Amino acid sequence: MLGSLGWLLQWPIRALILLLVAALPLGIEMANFSTAFWSAVMIGLLGTLLIVPLKLLLGPFWAITSLGGLIWPVSFLFNWLITILLFALAAWLINGFRLKNGLLSAICGAVFYSVVSTIVLRSLGIADIEFTRAALLSA
Repeated sequence: MLGSLGWLLQWPIRALILLLVAALPLGIEMANFSTAFWSAVMIGLLGTLLIVPLKLLLGPFWAITSLGGLIWPVSFLFNWLITILLFALAAWLINGFRLKNGLLSAICGAVFYSVVSTIVLRSLGIADIEFTRAALLSA
């Protein structure tokens, strides 16, 4: 719909959502808007670059535990697992983005970030241009 402009608009919006996530009592620290911006970009890039390798790595476990996709909740959980991994990896890579409670912060932060990102981006009409695994990253 908006092409490149919509894609570029996503990053500052996602950064604001990350700042909102950091303001909640989820155990996430975000130094400033710049850190949030680069964290949002990093989550998007990691989602783009790592989604296929992660699905290949987790694929055999997913196929066995979900009976090849027949058990929907298991498939849903594997997608969230990938989302949480991407969120935690971005926190590990970006200075100023910290998960105070480790895995618990990653789980809570990733869930909140992906749900709010999806709602906000869809309401603004720019969700169809997502390149990330948000929504966790549900794209």
